[in-house]
Amino acid sequence: MHRSTTRIPRALAAAAVPLILVTAGCSSGDDGGDSGRSDSSAPSAESSEPQVAPAKFSELPDPCDALAKDSIKDLVPGAKSTTGTAGKSADTSQRSSCSWTGLKGYQWRWLDVSYQRYDSDPAVGSGADRADEYYGKQVAATEATEGAKGMKSSAPTGLGQKATEFTYETTEDKQDYVKQTVVSLHENVVVTVNYHGAGFQGSDQPKSADLLKDAEKATKEALTAVK
Repeated sequence: MHRSTTRIPRALAAAAVPLILVTAGCSSGDDGGDSGRSDSSAPSAESSEPQVAPAKFSELPDPCDALAKDSIKDLVPGAKSTTGTAGKSADTSQRSSCSWTGLKGYQWRWLDVSYQRYDSDPAVGSGADRADEYYGKQVAATEATEGAKGMKSSAPTGLGQKATEFTYETTEDKQDYVKQTVVSLHENVVVTVNYHGAGFQGSDQPKSADLLKDAEKATKEALTAVK
């Protein structure tokens, strides 16, 4: 009886070993197979999203501080303040402007500096591309200025990545005005400078070439302020 009792557990133990090995093997194989298929077939969330270049500039300068005070005094003689008047904007990190008006004797000047900035967005494109599109719209809008006479345009160098400048005249309430507009593209920012002049009470009208030179000076300073 002693020998018989000893043999039965040994037999059962021997029979159980293959079953354990088979079970463990199946379990290991299933886990490895599922894991491998999951890694190779699961799409990457990052790769499925369109990639756009990041915008270079994430903020705008204060347009009322973009030009040196001495420059304001030179460009807008007789200005009551070099501080300027800020334009209304819901988000000054995206769009901002500032203007100055001055009258010295019968010579009148008006200067306006405007910034428009774009962020990169996979849904609509890079900030640089969006700014380039807006640049084109600004150029087209100036070309279509109502009542403009003698409109001339040129493409100056040294004003951002590209720029278009305009010189033209308008007549409002029987007063003639000489106007200059410079539109410049700088990465994901568009700078627009409007510089108008007039001679009141029959005084000599300012020369467009002189005003254009001053408008270019203002544009250079406005571009330098973008960092």
